[in-house]
Amino acid sequence: MSWNNNQPFSIPQIRFVPEKLKPWLLILFILVFNCTGGVYLAAASDMVGSTQLLQEDIMMAGYASLVGMALFFAIMFRLKWAVMPKTTLSSCILVLLAANLICMHTSSVPVLVGVSLVVGFFRMWAIYECNSTIQLWITPKRDMSIWFCYIYLIVNSTIQLTGIAALSFSVWASWHYMYWFMIGALLVVYLIVIVCYKGISIIPRLPLYGIDWVGLLLWATTLMSVLFICVYGEHYDWWNSKHVWFATAAALISFGMNWWRTTYLRHPYISFAIFKIPIVPTCVAIILLMNLLLAPSHIFEHALMEGVLGYDHLNTLTLNWVAIVGVVIGVVFTWQTFARRRWTYQRMLVIAFSCFAFYLAYFYFRIDYNLPKEALFLPIIVRSAGYVMVAVMMLTANTRLPFPYTFLHGLSFQNMFSAALAGPIGTAIVGRVLKVVMTRNAMLLGERMDNVALSTSHAPLGELYGAVQVQALLESMKEIYGWLLFVAIVCLIGLILRYSGIRPYRVIEPTYRAIYKFIRYDLRRPRRRLRRQKLVR
Repeated sequence: MSWNNNQPFSIPQIRFVPEKLKPWLLILFILVFNCTGGVYLAAASDMVGSTQLLQEDIMMAGYASLVGMALFFAIMFRLKWAVMPKTTLSSCILVLLAANLICMHTSSVPVLVGVSLVVGFFRMWAIYECNSTIQLWITPKRDMSIWFCYIYLIVNSTIQLTGIAALSFSVWASWHYMYWFMIGALLVVYLIVIVCYKGISIIPRLPLYGIDWVGLLLWATTLMSVLFICVYGEHYDWWNSKHVWFATAAALISFGMNWWRTTYLRHPYISFAIFKIPIVPTCVAIILLMNLLLAPSHIFEHALMEGVLGYDHLNTLTLNWVAIVGVVIGVVFTWQTFARRRWTYQRMLVIAFSCFAFYLAYFYFRIDYNLPKEALFLPIIVRSAGYVMVAVMMLTANTRLPFPYTFLHGLSFQNMFSAALAGPIGTAIVGRVLKVVMTRNAMLLGERMDNVALSTSHAPLGELYGAVQVQALLESMKEIYGWLLFVAIVCLIGLILRYSGIRPYRVIEPTYRAIYKFIRYDLRRPRRRLRRQKLVR
């Protein structure tokens, strides 16, 4: 990475590797870091059986890792300029190695969730160190619309690949082998870092003072409390439980303390001034709405394939490859139309929500007992492509915020929802509706199962009730798909009628030199004022 943009692209921190292969080596590092996590949600069912943990415990740990990743963005520039690249990668790899060993052997929920939260932060730190090094190689002009296409191609593809690997190890051997495989990959990366990285940095060091570490802890408390409510709400019967009330109180108190601290802190961890900028709540609202419409992909698809159609894990695994195809199609389409041809945000949102409406309408009209697996390919490709379009657009919209502090705060707050909270919130809402609707449908379908009907049937009683439950599940899914389809159509009509000519024109990130000088000058101002006061006295 060139500190001076006028020089040709190079990575002087790496030695013994040809210059043309250095960016590809860092992309390999990024793939390994992206695949590493506290827990692997694709193998959650196998982990539940062997560790005697609840499904909610595994989900909580998996989402806690995403919370740690979201909290990193507010201080990513400061950490990059405070620690040298070799030290950063070495430290992050050691933390990830320790986290994999702990998560593989622990059965304590607090330990599992806490380690996952920490590993998410350090994983994102390692990924950012590699990505920031090759940014000028990907987009020499620092065009963030192109950059975010690359980011989501890497992130979403590795999510699906991690699911494929975790399911494969679970089916062929044990879920423990996924951890050992990632430990081996991390050890190889660590060896390359120790041998090939120089202990130098082309960026001057900037001390880690002036960071609101207390605010970091308070925001982590708020996010984890909201996450607890979404994940464990159904298990504890929502606000009929003292656990959910305690989590609600913790979320409100920590959020209120953060709000109060922003009134006197010069640089809070996340400034509430970003809420006065319309683009921030608009992006968050669109992300929440998108995850609500796509919540059936987390609940219904696996239930449909395993509970209704009777497919095993190997057949379910093939859908991950289909999702990768959808991600690639969505990224290429967004890159060609949004990043290069500068299509408007409105046009891209209309296309994306049309994909969501098609996905919901397809399942609403096609869901059946005899649905072949190949019939699921098209809707999965379409909703994966639509998700990538919205994700790239919402991150690009943040470039309209002033650099660097407001941009970082908006980016971090948006990632809190897009990566950590929006999915659990949408899943919790749709899951609750599914339970209520399924209970009603099961009662209606079971009304005809009286003594006369049971006496004339030759099937066992358990089989009859099982058939009622499957039929109730199918009817409930179809009903919820219809409701969500209605919401998607209303949103689509609103997007079509509301004209907006905003295009991704001003999406160029300032150079690291410019951002560094601004932050260094901003951090030195309090010291200069203090010295002047002493001289006057």
